Amino acid sequence: MNYILFDGSVRAALLPFTFTRPVAEIRVGILTIREKWEKYLGNTTTTITEDYLSDKFPMVEMPENVLINASFLPNSELVSLVQDLSENEAIFFEDEVVAFYARETQKEVDFDSYKSIEYKGQVLRIQNTWDIFSKNGEALQADFDFITAGRKSAAISETNNLINADQIFLEEGASVEFSILNATDGPIYIGKNAEVWEGSLIRGAFALCDNAVVKMGGKMYGATTIGPHSKVCGEVSNSVIFGYSSKGHEGYLGNAVLGEWCNIGADSNNSNLKNNYAKVRIWNYETESFDQTGLQFCGLMMGDHSKTAINTMFNTGTVIGVNCNIYVPGFPRNFVPSFSWGGASGFTEYLPKRAFEAAKVMMARRGVVFNDVEARILEHVFELTKKWRNY
Repeated sequence: MNYILFDGSVRAALLPFTFTRPVAEIRVGILTIREKWEKYLGNTTTTITEDYLSDKFPMVEMPENVLINASFLPNSELVSLVQDLSENEAIFFEDEVVAFYARETQKEVDFDSYKSIEYKGQVLRIQNTWDIFSKNGEALQADFDFITAGRKSAAISETNNLINADQIFLEEGASVEFSILNATDGPIYIGKNAEVWEGSLIRGAFALCDNAVVKMGGKMYGATTIGPHSKVCGEVSNSVIFGYSSKGHEGYLGNAVLGEWCNIGADSNNSNLKNNYAKVRIWNYETESFDQTGLQFCGLMMGDHSKTAINTMFNTGTVIGVNCNIYVPGFPRNFVPSFSWGGASGFTEYLPKRAFEAAKVMMARRGVVFNDVEARILEHVFELTKKWRNY
Protein backbone atom coordinates (compact mmCIF):
# COMPACT_ATOMS: atom_id res chain seq x y z
CA MET A 1 0.00 0.00 0.00
CA ASN A 2 1.10 3.58 -0.69
CA TYR A 3 0.90 5.85 2.38
CA ILE A 4 0.68 9.64 2.13
CA LEU A 5 0.81 12.00 5.13
CA PHE A 6 -1.19 15.22 4.85
CA ASP A 7 -1.07 18.41 6.93
CA GLY A 8 -4.75 18.56 7.86
CA SER A 9 -6.51 21.44 9.59
CA VAL A 10 -3.76 22.25 12.10
CA ARG A 11 -1.03 23.53 9.79
CA ALA A 12 -1.64 27.22 10.49
CA ALA A 13 -1.74 26.61 14.25
CA LEU A 14 1.76 25.09 14.00
CA LEU A 15 3.41 28.11 12.39
CA PRO A 16 6.22 29.25 12.40
CA PHE A 17 7.48 25.65 12.26
CA THR A 18 5.29 24.71 9.30
CA PHE A 19 6.49 27.67 7.26
CA THR A 20 9.46 25.49 6.32
CA ARG A 21 8.19 21.90 6.69
CA PRO A 22 5.07 19.76 6.52
CA VAL A 23 3.40 18.78 9.79
CA ALA A 24 4.90 15.30 9.31
CA GLU A 25 8.44 16.67 9.76
CA ILE A 26 7.79 18.01 13.28
CA ARG A 27 9.91 16.25 15.89
CA VAL A 28 8.20 15.28 19.14
CA GLY A 29 9.47 12.54 21.42
CA ILE A 30 12.55 10.94 19.82
CA LEU A 31 11.39 10.77 16.20
CA THR A 32 9.67 13.06 13.73
CA ILE A 33 6.01 12.26 13.08
CA ARG A 34 6.96 10.85 9.66
CA GLU A 35 9.64 8.60 11.17
CA LYS A 36 7.11 7.26 13.69
CA TRP A 37 4.56 6.35 11.01
CA GLU A 38 7.19 4.77 8.77
CA LYS A 39 8.57 2.61 11.58
CA TYR A 40 5.09 1.44 12.61
CA LEU A 41 3.94 0.82 9.05
CA GLY A 42 7.20 -0.73 7.89
CA ASN A 43 6.87 1.43 4.80
CA THR A 44 8.02 4.73 3.36
CA THR A 45 5.65 7.70 3.12
CA THR A 46 5.33 10.86 1.05
CA THR A 47 3.55 14.12 1.73
CA ILE A 48 0.69 16.35 0.64
CA THR A 49 1.59 19.86 1.77
CA GLU A 50 1.81 23.44 0.50
CA ASP A 51 2.88 23.79 -3.14
CA TYR A 52 5.99 25.82 -2.30
CA LEU A 53 7.27 22.96 -0.10
CA SER A 54 6.58 20.20 -2.61
CA ASP A 55 10.00 20.22 -4.32
CA LYS A 56 11.63 19.29 -1.01
CA PHE A 57 8.73 17.16 0.25
CA PRO A 58 7.13 15.56 -2.83
CA MET A 59 3.99 13.46 -2.99
CA VAL A 60 3.92 10.10 -4.78
CA GLU A 61 0.47 8.86 -5.77
CA MET A 62 -0.23 5.28 -6.85
CA PRO A 63 -3.39 3.43 -7.95
CA GLU A 64 -4.25 2.66 -4.30
CA ASN A 65 -3.39 5.04 -1.47
CA VAL A 66 -4.04 5.55 2.21
CA LEU A 67 -3.86 9.16 3.32
CA ILE A 68 -2.98 9.82 6.98
CA ASN A 69 -3.52 13.00 8.98
CA ALA A 70 0.01 13.84 10.19
CA SER A 71 -1.18 15.60 13.34
CA PHE A 72 -2.01 12.17 14.82
CA LEU A 73 0.84 10.16 16.31
CA PRO A 74 0.74 6.43 15.61
CA ASN A 75 0.19 3.65 18.13
CA SER A 76 -0.27 -0.09 17.56
CA GLU A 77 -4.08 -0.03 17.70
CA LEU A 78 -4.43 2.94 15.35
CA VAL A 79 -1.84 1.61 12.90
CA SER A 80 -3.69 -1.71 12.72
CA LEU A 81 -6.87 0.11 11.69
CA VAL A 82 -4.97 2.14 9.10
CA GLN A 83 -3.39 -0.96 7.58
CA ASP A 84 -6.79 -2.66 7.32
CA LEU A 85 -8.46 0.20 5.43
CA SER A 86 -10.11 -0.72 2.17
CA GLU A 87 -11.96 1.18 -0.55
CA ASN A 88 -14.50 3.77 0.65
CA GLU A 89 -13.42 3.50 4.29
CA ALA A 90 -12.20 6.28 6.57
CA ILE A 91 -11.11 6.45 10.22
CA PHE A 92 -12.37 9.31 12.37
CA PHE A 93 -11.46 10.51 15.85
CA GLU A 94 -13.92 13.00 17.41
CA ASP A 95 -15.17 14.12 13.96
CA GLU A 96 -11.63 14.64 12.63
CA VAL A 97 -10.47 12.38 9.82
CA VAL A 98 -7.41 10.34 10.81
CA ALA A 99 -6.93 8.29 7.64
CA PHE A 100 -8.81 7.26 4.51
CA TYR A 101 -8.46 5.10 1.42
CA ALA A 102 -8.34 6.79 -1.99
CA ARG A 103 -7.74 5.70 -5.55
CA GLU A 104 -5.51 7.65 -7.91
CA THR A 105 -8.48 8.27 -10.21
CA GLN A 106 -10.58 9.97 -7.49
CA LYS A 107 -10.88 13.69 -8.15
CA GLU A 108 -12.71 14.46 -4.91
CA VAL A 109 -13.26 12.62 -1.65
CA ASP A 110 -16.82 12.68 -0.31
CA PHE A 111 -16.72 11.32 3.23
CA ASP A 112 -20.53 11.08 3.27
CA SER A 113 -20.16 8.17 0.85
CA TYR A 114 -17.48 6.48 2.97
CA LYS A 115 -17.92 3.88 5.66
CA SER A 116 -16.93 5.69 8.86
CA ILE A 117 -14.75 3.83 11.38
CA GLU A 118 -14.71 5.55 14.77
CA TYR A 119 -11.44 5.28 16.66
CA LYS A 120 -12.19 5.46 20.38
CA GLY A 121 -8.77 4.58 21.79
CA GLN A 122 -6.10 6.80 23.27
CA VAL A 123 -4.13 8.91 20.82
CA LEU A 124 -1.60 11.73 20.94
CA ARG A 125 -2.26 14.62 18.58
CA ILE A 126 -0.17 17.73 17.86
CA GLN A 127 -2.58 20.61 17.26
CA ASN A 128 -0.70 23.66 18.60
CA THR A 129 2.93 24.74 18.85
CA TRP A 130 2.93 24.27 22.62
CA ASP A 131 1.76 20.66 22.25
CA ILE A 132 5.25 19.90 20.94
CA PHE A 133 6.82 20.40 24.37
CA SER A 134 3.79 19.80 26.62
CA LYS A 135 3.15 16.33 25.09
CA ASN A 136 6.82 15.52 24.62
CA GLY A 137 7.04 13.32 27.70
CA GLU A 138 4.27 10.98 26.52
CA ALA A 139 5.65 10.90 22.98
CA LEU A 140 9.18 10.24 24.20
CA GLN A 141 8.11 7.31 26.38
CA ALA A 142 6.13 5.81 23.49
CA ASP A 143 9.07 6.18 21.09
CA PHE A 144 11.50 4.75 23.64
CA ASP A 145 9.34 1.69 24.24
CA PHE A 146 8.89 1.09 20.50
CA ILE A 147 12.52 1.70 19.45
CA THR A 148 14.15 -0.31 22.23
CA ALA A 149 11.72 -3.27 22.39
CA GLY A 150 13.67 -6.52 22.30
CA ARG A 151 17.00 -4.71 22.01
CA LYS A 152 19.94 -4.28 24.36
CA SER A 153 21.64 -0.97 25.06
CA ALA A 154 25.23 -0.43 24.05
CA ALA A 155 27.61 -0.57 26.99
CA ILE A 156 27.49 2.44 29.33
CA SER A 157 30.80 3.61 30.76
CA GLU A 158 31.39 2.84 34.44
CA THR A 159 32.48 6.45 34.96
CA ASN A 160 28.77 7.40 35.09
CA ASN A 161 26.24 7.25 37.92
CA LEU A 162 23.00 5.64 36.71
CA ILE A 163 19.56 5.68 38.37
CA ASN A 164 16.88 3.30 37.01
CA ALA A 165 19.38 1.96 34.49
CA ASP A 166 16.88 -0.29 32.68
CA GLN A 167 15.27 2.89 31.30
CA ILE A 168 18.57 4.16 29.87
CA PHE A 169 19.47 3.18 26.30
CA LEU A 170 22.54 4.02 24.25
CA GLU A 171 22.75 3.38 20.53
CA GLU A 172 25.93 2.20 18.80
CA GLY A 173 28.69 4.81 18.91
CA ALA A 174 27.09 6.88 21.69
CA SER A 175 29.46 8.20 24.35
CA VAL A 176 28.65 9.29 27.92
CA GLU A 177 31.37 9.92 30.50
CA PHE A 178 31.49 11.11 34.14
CA SER A 179 27.83 12.16 34.16
CA ILE A 180 24.71 11.46 36.24
CA LEU A 181 21.75 9.93 34.36
CA ASN A 182 18.51 9.69 36.34
CA ALA A 183 15.69 7.86 34.53
CA THR A 184 13.34 7.74 37.52
CA ASP A 185 10.75 10.07 35.96
CA GLY A 186 11.20 8.99 32.34
CA PRO A 187 13.54 7.18 29.95
CA ILE A 188 16.89 8.46 28.70
CA TYR A 189 17.79 7.73 25.07
CA ILE A 190 21.20 8.54 23.57
CA GLY A 191 21.32 8.19 19.78
CA LYS A 192 24.01 6.95 17.41
CA ASN A 193 27.32 8.79 17.75
CA ALA A 194 25.77 11.25 20.21
CA GLU A 195 27.97 12.52 23.05
CA VAL A 196 27.36 13.56 26.65
CA TRP A 197 30.47 15.29 27.91
CA GLU A 198 31.77 15.03 31.44
CA GLY A 199 30.01 16.67 34.36
CA SER A 200 26.54 16.65 32.80
CA LEU A 201 23.37 16.11 34.84
CA ILE A 202 20.46 14.50 32.97
CA ARG A 203 16.98 13.69 34.24
CA GLY A 204 14.51 11.81 32.05
CA ALA A 205 12.51 11.87 30.03
CA PHE A 206 15.35 12.87 27.73
CA ALA A 207 16.39 12.11 24.15
CA LEU A 208 19.70 13.07 22.57
CA CYS A 209 19.33 12.19 18.92
CA ASP A 210 21.99 10.99 16.47
CA ASN A 211 25.23 13.00 16.38
CA ALA A 212 23.99 15.53 18.96
CA VAL A 213 26.10 16.77 21.89
CA VAL A 214 25.52 17.81 25.50
CA LYS A 215 28.58 19.88 26.35
CA MET A 216 30.43 19.86 29.67
CA GLY A 217 28.29 20.52 32.72
CA GLY A 218 24.98 20.58 30.86
CA LYS A 219 21.86 20.40 33.05
CA MET A 220 19.04 18.66 31.20
CA TYR A 221 15.54 18.33 32.72
CA GLY A 222 12.71 16.25 31.28
CA ALA A 223 10.85 16.07 29.10
CA THR A 224 13.47 17.30 26.64
CA THR A 225 14.50 16.28 23.12
CA ILE A 226 17.71 17.45 21.47
CA GLY A 227 17.45 16.75 17.75
CA PRO A 228 20.20 15.36 15.50
CA HIS A 229 23.43 17.30 15.05
CA SER A 230 22.43 19.83 17.73
CA LYS A 231 24.66 21.09 20.55
CA VAL A 232 23.42 22.14 23.98
CA CYS A 233 24.75 23.30 27.31
CA GLY A 234 23.52 25.34 30.27
CA GLU A 235 20.05 24.56 31.61
CA VAL A 236 17.36 23.06 29.36
CA SER A 237 13.93 22.00 30.66
CA ASN A 238 10.92 20.47 28.87
CA SER A 239 12.06 21.70 25.46
CA VAL A 240 12.30 20.30 21.93
CA ILE A 241 15.05 21.23 19.48
CA PHE A 242 14.30 19.87 16.00
CA GLY A 243 17.89 19.47 14.79
CA TYR A 244 21.07 21.18 13.58
CA SER A 245 20.64 23.93 16.17
CA SER A 246 22.92 25.20 18.93
CA LYS A 247 22.42 26.36 22.47
CA GLY A 248 26.04 25.75 23.27
CA HIS A 249 26.57 27.92 26.35
CA GLU A 250 25.14 28.80 29.76
CA GLY A 251 21.63 30.22 29.98
CA TYR A 252 18.10 28.86 30.48
CA LEU A 253 15.77 27.40 27.86
CA GLY A 254 12.47 26.13 29.24
CA ASN A 255 9.10 24.98 27.85
CA ALA A 256 10.39 25.93 24.44
CA VAL A 257 10.62 24.71 20.84
CA LEU A 258 13.45 25.58 18.45
CA GLY A 259 13.38 24.75 14.76
CA GLU A 260 16.41 23.79 12.69
CA TRP A 261 19.53 25.89 12.15
CA CYS A 262 18.90 28.12 15.16
CA ASN A 263 21.64 29.52 17.38
CA ILE A 264 21.13 30.80 20.92
CA GLY A 265 23.91 33.14 22.08
CA ALA A 266 25.81 32.67 25.35
CA ASP A 267 23.94 33.52 28.57
CA SER A 268 20.63 33.99 26.75
CA ASN A 269 17.48 33.09 28.71
CA ASN A 270 13.77 32.73 28.24
CA SER A 271 11.07 33.21 30.85
CA ASN A 272 8.54 30.38 31.03
CA LEU A 273 6.36 31.62 33.91
CA LYS A 274 4.59 34.95 34.36
CA ASN A 275 5.23 36.86 37.58
CA ASN A 276 1.52 36.74 38.43
CA TYR A 277 1.35 32.98 37.63
CA ALA A 278 -1.38 33.62 35.04
CA LYS A 279 -1.95 31.34 32.06
CA VAL A 280 0.21 32.25 29.08
CA ARG A 281 -1.08 33.75 25.84
CA ILE A 282 0.89 33.28 22.64
CA TRP A 283 0.77 34.67 19.08
CA ASN A 284 -1.51 32.74 16.74
CA TYR A 285 -0.78 33.27 13.02
CA GLU A 286 -4.24 32.04 12.06
CA THR A 287 -6.22 34.49 14.22
CA GLU A 288 -3.47 37.16 14.10
CA SER A 289 -3.85 37.70 17.83
CA PHE A 290 -2.47 36.48 21.14
CA ASP A 291 -4.50 33.45 22.17
CA GLN A 292 -4.63 31.46 25.39
CA THR A 293 -2.55 28.31 25.64
CA GLY A 294 -4.19 27.19 28.88
CA LEU A 295 -0.66 26.61 30.21
CA GLN A 296 1.02 28.22 33.18
CA PHE A 297 4.46 27.37 31.76
CA CYS A 298 5.23 28.38 28.17
CA GLY A 299 8.51 29.83 26.96
CA LEU A 300 9.97 30.42 23.49
CA MET A 301 8.87 29.30 20.01
CA MET A 302 11.59 29.97 17.41
CA GLY A 303 11.37 29.21 13.69
CA ASP A 304 14.17 27.87 11.49
CA HIS A 305 17.37 29.84 10.87
CA SER A 306 16.75 32.34 13.68
CA LYS A 307 19.56 33.46 15.97
CA THR A 308 20.26 35.53 19.07
CA ALA A 309 23.21 37.54 20.30
CA ILE A 310 24.78 36.90 23.70
CA ASN A 311 22.70 37.80 26.78
CA THR A 312 19.43 37.94 24.85
CA MET A 313 16.31 37.81 27.05
CA PHE A 314 12.86 36.57 26.02
CA ASN A 315 9.57 37.15 27.82
CA THR A 316 7.12 34.35 28.57
CA GLY A 317 5.30 33.08 25.49
CA THR A 318 7.50 34.67 22.82
CA VAL A 319 7.16 33.64 19.15
CA ILE A 320 10.09 34.27 16.82
CA GLY A 321 9.57 33.65 13.10
CA VAL A 322 11.91 32.26 10.44
CA ASN A 323 15.28 33.88 9.72
CA CYS A 324 15.28 36.42 12.54
CA ASN A 325 18.38 37.94 14.11
CA ILE A 326 17.75 39.15 17.67
CA TYR A 327 20.16 41.19 19.75
CA VAL A 328 20.24 43.09 23.05
CA PRO A 329 19.69 45.26 25.08
CA GLY A 330 16.21 44.72 26.54
CA PHE A 331 13.43 42.25 25.83
CA PRO A 332 12.14 42.03 22.25
CA ARG A 333 8.38 42.04 21.85
CA ASN A 334 6.44 38.78 22.24
CA PHE A 335 5.99 38.30 18.50
CA VAL A 336 8.80 38.91 16.04
CA PRO A 337 7.85 38.41 12.37
CA SER A 338 10.02 36.34 10.06
CA PHE A 339 13.01 38.04 8.42
CA SER A 340 13.43 40.62 11.20
CA TRP A 341 16.72 42.07 12.41
CA GLY A 342 16.88 43.95 15.70
CA GLY A 343 15.67 43.91 19.28
CA ALA A 344 13.82 45.91 21.92
CA SER A 345 14.86 49.20 20.33
CA GLY A 346 13.22 48.25 17.03
CA PHE A 347 13.51 46.06 13.95
CA THR A 348 14.43 46.35 10.30
CA GLU A 349 13.79 43.90 7.49
CA TYR A 350 16.38 41.11 7.23
CA LEU A 351 16.71 40.76 3.46
CA PRO A 352 16.95 37.23 2.03
CA LYS A 353 20.33 37.89 0.40
CA ARG A 354 21.94 38.60 3.78
CA ALA A 355 20.02 35.81 5.52
CA PHE A 356 21.09 33.29 2.90
CA GLU A 357 24.76 34.23 3.28
CA ALA A 358 24.57 33.33 6.97
CA ALA A 359 22.62 30.13 6.27
CA LYS A 360 25.20 28.93 3.74
CA VAL A 361 28.04 29.34 6.23
CA MET A 362 26.17 27.76 9.15
CA MET A 363 24.97 24.78 7.14
CA ALA A 364 28.38 24.19 5.57
CA ARG A 365 29.85 23.82 9.07
CA ARG A 366 27.61 20.73 9.50
CA GLY A 367 28.39 19.40 6.02
CA VAL A 368 25.01 20.42 4.54
CA VAL A 369 24.62 22.46 1.34
CA PHE A 370 22.23 25.43 1.22
CA ASN A 371 20.73 24.80 -2.21
CA ASP A 372 18.24 26.44 -4.57
CA VAL A 373 15.35 24.40 -3.13
CA GLU A 374 16.00 25.81 0.35
CA ALA A 375 16.38 29.31 -1.08
CA ARG A 376 13.04 29.15 -2.92
CA ILE A 377 11.23 27.97 0.22
CA LEU A 378 12.67 30.80 2.30
CA GLU A 379 12.01 33.39 -0.42
CA HIS A 380 8.38 32.28 -0.40
CA VAL A 381 8.25 32.59 3.39
CA PHE A 382 9.73 36.10 3.06
CA GLU A 383 6.83 37.09 0.80
CA LEU A 384 4.20 35.29 2.90
CA THR A 385 5.22 37.13 6.07
CA LYS A 386 5.58 40.66 4.70
CA LYS A 387 2.25 41.75 6.16
CA TRP A 388 3.52 41.33 9.72
CA ARG A 389 6.72 43.35 9.22
CA ASN A 390 5.08 46.75 9.77
CA TYR A 391 8.01 48.32 11.60
